[in-house]
Amino acid sequence: MAQGDYIAIMGESGAGKSTLLNLIAGLDVPDAGRISVDGQDLAALDDAARTRLRRSRMGFVFQAFHLLPHLSVERNVALPLALNGIGGKAAAVRVAEILAAVQLADRAASFPAELSGGEMQRVAVARALVHKPALVLADEPTGNLDADSAGEVLQLLRQQLKQDGAAGILVTHSSIAAATADRIYRLAANGLSLMGATSG
Repeated sequence: MAQGDYIAIMGESGAGKSTLLNLIAGLDVPDAGRISVDGQDLAALDDAARTRLRRSRMGFVFQAFHLLPHLSVERNVALPLALNGIGGKAAAVRVAEILAAVQLADRAASFPAELSGGEMQRVAVARALVHKPALVLADEPTGNLDADSAGEVLQLLRQQLKQDGAAGILVTHSSIAAATADRIYRLAANGLSLMGATSG
């Protein structure tokens, strides 16, 4: 994948989608072959180096929002910056910028319990993108949302990936969600096959 590429991977339960994401994220090490992220061979890195790479160069969006309930929206979004040693005014400016991009500037001081499902997932998208990662992995990011909220989240995710020049991998059961990507692949027992290209 190159910068700005956005692909969707579809497949039945048990096809290996989660395993594939774990391999790409460096959580698992492949038995054969090579996985390179941002020019680095993951298998050649030790656990600590893979953790640093994930923290600095990857972003994650999950079906369950995984927001910390005791932190405000603003502080949830700022977490990746803090983990990468970025604080103060630089962090505040970037958090404000990404919250405006996902249309949540007015919810910065709110807590997760005060948000709708769609708003919580937009916070999760902002958190995944705030540190401008090279690669964003999205695992069924709209599985818990109604159709309207899902459409908003998918559009925002695509828009921000393209704007930041990040590569994105969307894993989904939804053909509607997959259609927002540039290309769709199907994962089956015999491997990964290209289903088609979309216009986004």
